[in-house]
Amino acid sequence: MILGIMGSPRRGGNSEILLDQALAGARSAGADTEKIVLSLLNIQGCTHCNGCWETGECTIKDDMELFYRKFREMEAIIVAAPVYFLGPPAQLKAVIDRCETFWVLKTRFNIGASPTGKKRPGAFISVAGAPGKPDTFDPSRRIIRAFFSTIDVAYTAELFFTEVEEPGKIRAHPTALAEAYTLGVKLARSL
Repeated sequence: MILGIMGSPRRGGNSEILLDQALAGARSAGADTEKIVLSLLNIQGCTHCNGCWETGECTIKDDMELFYRKFREMEAIIVAAPVYFLGPPAQLKAVIDRCETFWVLKTRFNIGASPTGKKRPGAFISVAGAPGKPDTFDPSRRIIRAFFSTIDVAYTAELFFTEVEEPGKIRAHPTALAEAYTLGVKLARSL
């Protein structure tokens, strides 16, 4: 199963349009997909209580429990999120920070997130309203790479688009929808 994470708090916006295209491409190549919309969940930020250092489990009980299971079950992942102040939105950052549990399991208990021990493929799709600059996506890319590494995912693909602030504006881009669809196809075929 390819897990799609919609990290934008805005429904029906450019990130979600691109994620839906990528997941449609994956399905067309025979993959099972599942999309999770973070803004519909209740996920608190990490409190750095160090509870996971003792047990390997997070002490906070909320909707993050879903991800602890999904990150083990998935075969691949696509994360789609806009740039907010050069980083991912708070909803996605909360999920990433709560993956401290996976980091502790890996470094303290020698237990990886991947049941096979192999890294699974992962892709990152992002949009920004600002004009295109070479470093616009660098901070988000670094965060997603660290996140992927922690949950045993290889950062294998990315799509970035600038100057798409208004919801739905990505539809007017000459290649964006096709590129997202193709990304999904390639990810599915890599499994």
